[in-house]
Amino acid sequence: MGDFDFLIGRWAIANRRLKQRLVGSADWEEFASTSDVRPIFGGAGNVDEITFADGTSGLTVRLFDPTTGRWSLNWASSDSGVFFPPLFGGFTDGVGTFHGDEVQDGVPVRIRFVWSRITPDSARWEQAMSADGGETWETNWYMDITRLP
Repeated sequence: MGDFDFLIGRWAIANRRLKQRLVGSADWEEFASTSDVRPIFGGAGNVDEITFADGTSGLTVRLFDPTTGRWSLNWASSDSGVFFPPLFGGFTDGVGTFHGDEVQDGVPVRIRFVWSRITPDSARWEQAMSADGGETWETNWYMDITRLP
């Protein structure tokens, strides 16, 4: 249940994201953001609000299911105001891997989030997509996060 306890607090985030996804692009954009994460449900979840430099924001609700031992990750953007389909997974040997399905530009895709390089003051999140059912993956977004005082 405490897998995401490391994330509680305030963070500076260095983002590196592909400008176009699933088209073989190698054109990356880099930008900063900040995030505030607080626990909910007595530690069985947390809420993360991220603020991007362009004025948009996002919200992640992470919830632990004690019956399955899995987490659900639920993301919403201020652009749409609705939650995307959730991703499900957990941590093994300090690395969190989560999978889900959604539609990207009209194409059904498999989504993968990976949490790694976790220390008390830093971590990495990355997002990858697969348009072929998980045979191949394109990592299209990295967030390197650093704890703020």
